[in-house]
Amino acid sequence: MEPDDQIMEGPGEHRVAEAAERIVAEGRPRLHRTWASLVATALLGGIDVSVGVMTLLFVKHETGSDLLAGLAFSVGLIALLLGHSELFTEGFLVPVSTVIAGAATWLDLLRLWVTVLVMNLVGGWAFMWIVMRAFPELHATAAESGARFVDGGYTLGTFCLTVLGGGVITLMTRMHHGTESMTGKIVASVSAAFVLAGLGLWHSVLDSMIAFAGLHAGDTAYGYADWLVWLAWAVLGNVVGGVLLTTAPRLVRSAPVLREDAPATGAADT
Repeated sequence: MEPDDQIMEGPGEHRVAEAAERIVAEGRPRLHRTWASLVATALLGGIDVSVGVMTLLFVKHETGSDLLAGLAFSVGLIALLLGHSELFTEGFLVPVSTVIAGAATWLDLLRLWVTVLVMNLVGGWAFMWIVMRAFPELHATAAESGARFVDGGYTLGTFCLTVLGGGVITLMTRMHHGTESMTGKIVASVSAAFVLAGLGLWHSVLDSMIAFAGLHAGDTAYGYADWLVWLAWAVLGNVVGGVLLTTAPRLVRSAPVLREDAPATGAADT
């Protein structure tokens, strides 16, 4: 796919076109993976994020600082990046752009979202059980931290926290595709972790791991039914933030490239 130089001209526009090309090139095989590959990649994503949650809880326990704990959580996002696993909220910019470009269907996108979310949660639930058995001193911190989200209420304010959570993670994905420098990608991951966890934004998978830690620790004011209701609220807001707040404006900017790519990818499927 070659960007139309007459359309994509001006400062930075060629870099936007190149990033859009990389996004579609990555998204097509990602949306057409076998079930086994998809399940394994998503399961590992849940485990990788849980490593970050483990470090978050340790730093929170030792320092009491949400900002330092958020910085510690960057371990999880760096693991996702370097381990090539997959997080549910990373499935907005790249897969949606791929569908818009005609390289996959909306059904493929739904399959990706549901499978990745479920397997992220399964992997995280199992890993946090191990963490809570290995480090009983974290039980009180885990229960308190989990209650901040699950018992946080369903208001306009908490919905905005979920929207911001989805938007920040999708922005991280966009920054990853805006550079070929691994150093730049790691900086983007650390920055996103600090904003997401340090500022207490609501994220369906990350905060579910914290809630699971509290449930495994026991003696929480919430149960699995409470968590499921919270999860639905968080997923809705994350999708709104990831798709409407961050992905949609970038689709508009990359529209000339995506339109050029659609006939080519469609022809390649025949």
